[in-house]
Amino acid sequence: MTVVAIDGPSGSGKSTISRQVAQQLGMAYLDTGAMYRAAAWWCVRDGIDLSDADAVTDAVRALPLQMGTDPRDPSIAVGGEDVSVLIRSTEISTVVSAVATNLEVRAELRRRQREIIEAARGEAGIVAEGRDITTVGAPDADVRILLVASEEARLARRAREIHGADDDSALAATRDQVLRRDADDATVSSFHVAADGVVTVDSSDLTLEETVAAVRGLVESRQDGRP
Repeated sequence: MTVVAIDGPSGSGKSTISRQVAQQLGMAYLDTGAMYRAAAWWCVRDGIDLSDADAVTDAVRALPLQMGTDPRDPSIAVGGEDVSVLIRSTEISTVVSAVATNLEVRAELRRRQREIIEAARGEAGIVAEGRDITTVGAPDADVRILLVASEEARLARRAREIHGADDDSALAATRDQVLRRDADDATVSSFHVAADGVVTVDSSDLTLEETVAAVRGLVESRQDGRP
């Protein structure tokens, strides 16, 4: 079955678009970014110094993570505890890059991502989204998409998501989180320019529905055998 990989910067709509496309096409869904958030939450909970790369790596290798792949309810649990809400806190958003830029952590979580993707490949197929998924996580995916948007559009979307508004104060409160996270993550992955074989979809001037339709069209073209 079809494997779809969707990459892009913060606020480009990766999660929302991926979930909707997966749900509409009856496919599984994997939020790889949530795996890094769960790893960060696990380390913070245990009081691990995030600047101690070896300690963080050891903790993540022991991380009892369970990733749900139902796009209608993509649950995330650690040791049986639902952390879906906890990992979206400002505290975790602020520190997640310290974990996500650890190369040994990335190698461990990519290994787990590939296991999930391979399991879904033999079933309904899967839409996997997140940093470097098109180039490193799932470079052999049937459909690889880089979802981009202008800085202004990305900031406005994330501000509405976090603060419920996109006025000047909300944008200012969001700017550092979005741009700093991108800058940090760019040190270990590339998600601004499409690699060979990766299709770019620019959602700057598209509605949510239009973007979903564009991505879905690419997936359906591949499923139908069209170039």
